Amino acid sequence: MIDHVSVGVGDLERAARFYELALAPLGLSRLVTRSATIGFGNSYPEFWIMRTAMPPVQPGSGVHICLRAKSTGDVDAFHAAALNAGGRSDGAPGLRPHDRVRYYAAFVLDPDGNRIEAVTFPKDDAEASPR
Repeated sequence: MIDHVSVGVGDLERAARFYELALAPLGLSRLVTRSATIGFGNSYPEFWIMRTAMPPVQPGSGVHICLRAKSTGDVDAFHAAALNAGGRSDGAPGLRPHDRVRYYAAFVLDPDGNRIEAVTFPKDDAEASPR
């Protein structure tokens, strides 16, 4: 249903360095570079960052983008890479059981405060064990 998403960033190059590292474990790389936008994806840009004249995103603003991971190991690697690239944890990798679905996810805040999640849906408990 959704073709692509964009998040605003104050410093395009700082954000590009962060996202190049954070998105690599999910198989996403920089595909398009323009003067005010950069697109990441597999075969086409599905995730964009765009330079805007904005203050950092305020906590609790509702900005939240979730990206699909292939495995719990990829979720773990996303979280670690994002922290190493200057992001902040907003939820360590782990199993999150809910009424309708069990999922394994991690949440980070990018340098501008955008909340980015990586998620996968493990089939069994062995696959959902922390690495």
